[in-house]
Amino acid sequence: MTKLRRFSPGGCFSYVYLIILSVFSVFPLLWLLVSAFKSSGEMLTNPTKILPIDWTLENFHTVLVTLGFTTNIKNSLIVALCTTVIATFISALAAYGIIRFFPRLGNIMTKILITTYMFPSIMLVIPYAVVMNVLRLTNTRIALILVYMSFSVPYAVWMLVGFFKTVPIDIEASARIDGANRFQVFTRIVLPLVRPGIVSTAIYVFINAWNEFLYALLLVSSSAKTTLSVAVKTLEGADILNWGSMMAASAIVVLPSIIFFCIIQNKIAGGLADGAVK
Repeated sequence: MTKLRRFSPGGCFSYVYLIILSVFSVFPLLWLLVSAFKSSGEMLTNPTKILPIDWTLENFHTVLVTLGFTTNIKNSLIVALCTTVIATFISALAAYGIIRFFPRLGNIMTKILITTYMFPSIMLVIPYAVVMNVLRLTNTRIALILVYMSFSVPYAVWMLVGFFKTVPIDIEASARIDGANRFQVFTRIVLPLVRPGIVSTAIYVFINAWNEFLYALLLVSSSAKTTLSVAVKTLEGADILNWGSMMAASAIVVLPSIIFFCIIQNKIAGGLADGAVK
């Protein structure tokens, strides 16, 4: 028979405290999502009511069809996904190279990389704009991908270096003895072992690229190439702010990050021993 846990006042207080914190943390998101299904009239007459009287998709129809936010969603997805895939791939190669080929200089190199975050984003706008103008990439999605990679890759390398340090060198040596080359060791042995770190890094890069606003506003001027975060900002410039449309657009901005995390979060706990030799 299983033993019942002994009642502990401290443990009970901890659970209650965590539940209260969870409610406070989740409530703004839930209120945003629920408000997106309220009619415009209900948002004005009774904005503090949590559940809508009549559930409606009018706000989403206005945002997606009338305002044409589907184009902005496509632009954001292209930029965010391309940045995530390319930056994660480059960062994994760089982190592995630092650990295996430059072990003594690894800590110094990662600290140098992370110092790039000392500069505020607004300070780098003019240099980025000049470079993109010289490359003739102004007002293109490629410009945004390159800019996002420039400040995503250094932090991603710094994150992955810690994960690659946990991979025992003996596992790689055993694979080399069995006839695997360096590339096979990296792809079939090392990468499965650091899969949780790669997934965490991908989540970080995707969310940053999806939510970025400053460079998307300044480097892209065409409405056909504008990202979703900039398109949502334009709703504030209307003569009469439609709060229902604003809530629906904000929900569209938030949901992809949540869906992306829910899809790949099960891989964070898995793969710790995949690829290891017996």
